[in-house]
Amino acid sequence: MLVTRNLQPSLWESVLPDEVRRLSPLLEQVDRWLDDEAFFAPFRPHFSALFGRPSIPIEVYLRMMFLKYQYRLGYESLCREVSDSISWRIFCRLNLDDAVPAPSTLSKITTRCGEEAVRGLNEALLARADAAKLVKTGKVRADTTVVSANVEYPTDSGLLARAVTRIGKLVGRLKAAGGATRTVFRDASEAAATMVHAIGAKLKLRTAQAKEEAQATVLRLTGELADLAEQAIADVGAVLDNARRALAKVVGRERGKLRKAITELSTMVIRAAKVVAQTRQRLAGDKVDSATRLVSLHDPDARPIVKGRLGKPVEFGYKAQVVDNEDGLVLDYDVKIGNPADADQLAPAIRGIRTRFGRTPEKVTADRGYGEADVDRELEELGVQTVVIPRKGKPGRARQQVEHSPGFRDLVTWRTGSEGRISHLNVVSTEVGDAADGWFATECGVGPVVIVDV
Repeated sequence: MLVTRNLQPSLWESVLPDEVRRLSPLLEQVDRWLDDEAFFAPFRPHFSALFGRPSIPIEVYLRMMFLKYQYRLGYESLCREVSDSISWRIFCRLNLDDAVPAPSTLSKITTRCGEEAVRGLNEALLARADAAKLVKTGKVRADTTVVSANVEYPTDSGLLARAVTRIGKLVGRLKAAGGATRTVFRDASEAAATMVHAIGAKLKLRTAQAKEEAQATVLRLTGELADLAEQAIADVGAVLDNARRALAKVVGRERGKLRKAITELSTMVIRAAKVVAQTRQRLAGDKVDSATRLVSLHDPDARPIVKGRLGKPVEFGYKAQVVDNEDGLVLDYDVKIGNPADADQLAPAIRGIRTRFGRTPEKVTADRGYGEADVDRELEELGVQTVVIPRKGKPGRARQQVEHSPGFRDLVTWRTGSEGRISHLNVVSTEVGDAADGWFATECGVGPVVIVDV
């Protein structure tokens, strides 16, 4: 059941001196903004208004999440800091004798409400800022980046070994919940770990001849790992069949645990089979399509993305586009699976800004990845007066004169500031984000307001 506000101040608050109750200028400004009922609306579809256990007050959740991302804290350190600070308790609308929400509670609400609620929060924030006449849309800049997934560097052998190990653990959970208790299943986790260690040892060899032998050994061991994973997938079929039969006989809380274990094991079998298939394809000498390649068992939508960075030629995650204005306010963002072309994303973003604020940006600039004549034409049709995007390849003489003009160069120079914005967003993601959190941060005229994108 949804609870929006904590409306019961305790006696302790009335005896606190004003010096203790006073918030910092930043927290005072953000407190006024977050007091708007519009920020509660995105959570209503995810909770019943009448039934179920009451949630923590959403105003408490919002303020704690602001502190989390403003000061780059983890859930556990956030709860400790709020518990120890009277000022932060007052900001979070927690009484002195109230228990601070547990880290798991905050994490579960974030996961439960997901991206839909976050987008609603961002839209409410932008609408509030626009109503306060804080949003400038005269000129905007766009850039793309990779939102890194929370995964280790994926290798065929590593994915196969993790799949075998994960299947073994899920079978154990399923049997502990009362399903397929007498069905024989051989857990090959130790054998898979031994093969991975052997591959790691072979890769440390340095001489040319040893490297050739090592490569052959690695390919052989990878093939054996694929055989091991295939055998685990075949063996687990009987376990799942018997567990589904047992589901009708299990009652109470154990029934829910068993159903969840069956669902997770079934999903893992599908993903493990895909890893085996792409491993077989690579061992046969064929290239695996990066648009469909599975690089993580727990994050199946993550993809390998090549952005041309020297330190990270290949990154793994999602592709995001951010459009911000001269004040650094993010006016539009989007996160896509895979590595779609930059050029196809700019016009929809400008169209979204026009819909959101009722006006079209006068000047739009972006990097060379967007540099196509069709992009310029689309933006001009939307009402953009000045489009400053360097063209791909070597431009002709007429185009060179345009790109060398002072106005064009000034906007290109201003566009480079978006690299800092992208860097800041990625730092927020790296330092405090995880697979369930995400990365979107925005700033408004009253101070930085950070909202998480799942």
